[in-house]
Amino acid sequence: MFVLELTYIAPIERIDAALDEHVAWLDAHMASGVFIAAGRKVPRDGGIIIALGEDRAKVEEITRSDPFTVAGVCEYTVTEFVATKTAPALEQYRQQLPS
Repeated sequence: MFVLELTYIAPIERIDAALDEHVAWLDAHMASGVFIAAGRKVPRDGGIIIALGEDRAKVEEITRSDPFTVAGVCEYTVTEFVATKTAPALEQYRQQLPS
């Protein structure tokens, strides 16, 4: 599992200009099951996406296809983690530590 942290590096007007394309990109990855949660940070200086995947390179490739990245308005930090504890509603995402 991955935490994708977006940090805006451009004025908010440029973020807003690319927002509709970014939301469509999010929707496509939500529909495919790769993204399971996403939203703005507070204050609005970026966003957070929770993504599923076993291949960090593939997840990083996905971030490079974000219209925000293509427009040069954000940077990503990708953090991989093993979700060994979850709330009951998220049990399907629970993972085992590698042996």
